[in-house]
Amino acid sequence: MIYSFKGYTPVVHESSFVHPLAAVTGNVIIGKNCYVGPGAAIRGDWGQIILEDGVNVQENCTVHMFPGKSITLKESAHVGHGAIIHGANLGRNCLIGMNTVIMDDAEIGDESIVGAMAFVKAETKIPNRSLVVGNPAKVIKQVSDEMIAWKTKGTQLYQQLPADCHESLKAVEPLREVPENMKIQEGAYDTLRDFLKK
Repeated sequence: MIYSFKGYTPVVHESSFVHPLAAVTGNVIIGKNCYVGPGAAIRGDWGQIILEDGVNVQENCTVHMFPGKSITLKESAHVGHGAIIHGANLGRNCLIGMNTVIMDDAEIGDESIVGAMAFVKAETKIPNRSLVVGNPAKVIKQVSDEMIAWKTKGTQLYQQLPADCHESLKAVEPLREVPENMKIQEGAYDTLRDFLKK
């Protein structure tokens, strides 16, 4: 659902997809080819939140901040399931792992990868191309060209997903039996494993 708040109405580019079970509120600007999954909450009630082109905010994520702050998730930022971004800025083409928490005034550098379940303390500055893990999160090494290529390929799947959702996602009543001719999804998308073999 999309909600206005105190005169601010979210702006969502027509190529992006916000799931009906997500909540986008107030001063939020969502660029092109973005995906916001079910259960995500993007609350621009106390400040502006910008999702630049190609960003995905997956299921059950929260994006919010303290009053008076504004934040940007830069182009192709990838926010994994259940992550919390609270008053932090995300760099271009970064990956935030599942159930990670990134606190106020933290800055995640371009093309950085933050591992699942990491806790990034307030005001932490992560340099570009850093691999970050742990609680509290620490930089353990630099992101290789192969790692960022893998990340970029995964994000491209999410950048295709909005168009696929606009084309084929619809609310339905469930079937009561498995159809005899039901097929398993075939290689409509290249898998990351296939990508790594190339």
